[in-house]
Amino acid sequence: MVKKLFIITGEYSADKHAAGVARELKKLMADDIIIEAIGESNLEKEGVRLFLNHDKMGKVGLSVKSIFEHYFIAKKTIEYLKNDFKPDLVLLVDYGAFNLQISKQLKKIGIKTFYFIPPQIWASRKHRLKTIKKNVDKVLTIFPFEKEFYEKENIPSVFVGHPIVSELPVCNNRDEFFERHNLDKNKKLIGIFPGSRTFEIHYLLKIFLETAKIIEKNRNDVQFVFSKALSLKDDAFSVPYKTIKSENHSLLAYSDALILASGTVALEAALYETPMIIAYKGPLLFYLIYLLVRNIKKACLVNIITKKDYVDEFLMFKAKPSNIARDIELILDDKAKREHIIEGLKETKKMLTDSRCVFNVAKIIKKELSGE
Repeated sequence: MVKKLFIITGEYSADKHAAGVARELKKLMADDIIIEAIGESNLEKEGVRLFLNHDKMGKVGLSVKSIFEHYFIAKKTIEYLKNDFKPDLVLLVDYGAFNLQISKQLKKIGIKTFYFIPPQIWASRKHRLKTIKKNVDKVLTIFPFEKEFYEKENIPSVFVGHPIVSELPVCNNRDEFFERHNLDKNKKLIGIFPGSRTFEIHYLLKIFLETAKIIEKNRNDVQFVFSKALSLKDDAFSVPYKTIKSENHSLLAYSDALILASGTVALEAALYETPMIIAYKGPLLFYLIYLLVRNIKKACLVNIITKKDYVDEFLMFKAKPSNIARDIELILDDKAKREHIIEGLKETKKMLTDSRCVFNVAKIIKKELSGE
């Protein structure tokens, strides 16, 4: 009997991870499964019919407009699932604020729900556990330490591994990369990643640009390349340094040091064992709220996973160009500091060794749909 799965994503990265799950499910179940989704090009390439795309989903903030947009998207989706598609299972992927709210409606209409890449309740807003316990049937975690949070609440959960472990491309041709982008092989490369969202660019780009100018003024053995995230428009920002968009993983792998906006990119850098600092700045009100709801004081995933302070964090008022520039120069010149950071990156890799994440998720879904 053909089973139906509906996937809900809200951003490009979740769409990419969900596409991997869809691909593996089609291998496992062939013509015995129909998959539809809220998603983007990655899911569509896997033959998944899109009910809605991300035009209205990838909004960050608490504006009246975004709240109303999300409300009507949720209403439209629930009506479709209840009256038309009638899925056997809904897979929520990341995008916590929206997906937690829609999980309540899914529970009311009796649709079984799994959550892959759940909200980071271990970092902040622990009260969300109550919503998950009440409305989500199974949580598929991407960090091994997450399980303890759910087990304490008797919430069914499985550690499936982190999806980026298998998604990251192998980068082993540094010379070719340098030649193609006219980079000087005799100078150290500093990769700069100012974020993947418009508001991150607004708050961090100026800081990172000034940091580069300070370092450049202090020494003549460095060069800079800015990364432009795939989720950003080509004209999202302009800087007087080389900018690349489609080879961000190569930049992570081949840089001698990295200046990163806090986020998953730090985990990607860790898997390439490239020393880094992370910085983050946003609206003061959001930061004050964050201080009230956070469960841990660390922001970098490397530090959170290892429970140690390997990567320096420059958050809000500490995110000053002079501070960041000083730290980057230490990474370049201080062998002991550099080796200390790399030690932490290697430790992080060991804790995320499962490279079959999306296959594990697909296998769990197949087992559920097949009643095994």
